[in-house]
Amino acid sequence: MTAIVSPEEWQTARDALLVKEKEHMKAADALAAERRRLPMVRFDASYPFDGADGKVSLLDLFDGRRQLIVYHFMLHPGDEAGCPGCSLLVDNLPHLAHLHARDVTLKVVAPATLPEIERYKARMGWDVPWVSAHGTGFTEDCGVGGGFGVSVFRREGDEVYRTYFTTGRGGEMFLASHRYLDITPLGRQEAWEEDSHGDDAPSSWWRRHDEY
Repeated sequence: MTAIVSPEEWQTARDALLVKEKEHMKAADALAAERRRLPMVRFDASYPFDGADGKVSLLDLFDGRRQLIVYHFMLHPGDEAGCPGCSLLVDNLPHLAHLHARDVTLKVVAPATLPEIERYKARMGWDVPWVSAHGTGFTEDCGVGGGFGVSVFRREGDEVYRTYFTTGRGGEMFLASHRYLDITPLGRQEAWEEDSHGDDAPSSWWRRHDEY
């Protein structure tokens, strides 16, 4: 059990941790700056995605903005439901108006057909914009394969460039729910944590939000 101390002792411990939290934040700021300085690579802008209003290209996905974030969602042709982890991430997406204010568009792309995507979106109650990459090489060309990932693109006129990609634990930066869990005394309750309060492996406890 965590120690119980006086208010004065608690404040001393809190102040010491705050120093480390500030150092961590400054390191994260420096990493974000390095991420922004990554070189770009030209990328095919003409993939024929299926959207709610018909065929659209990668260039169209920008909706006129200069920057585009694509979440590669694990929903494949024939799947009855999407990946629980991907579903958790979509549940954690911000209100898109805040991204639009900074010239950023966010779209979710899956290899499943558009009707399969629409059925799953309806089940989950999502209104985030999706398109289907079914029948295109987009997912493979982004190096995602059968998994998930986040790609970032920049538009200069009609030219599209890829600027960033992450997958694996890189996806955790988009999980606000985990940030909240990380400030609680019991944490994520996963076995890897110091003083773990649970036996779960990472991601093993995740469920679609209508399955808990």
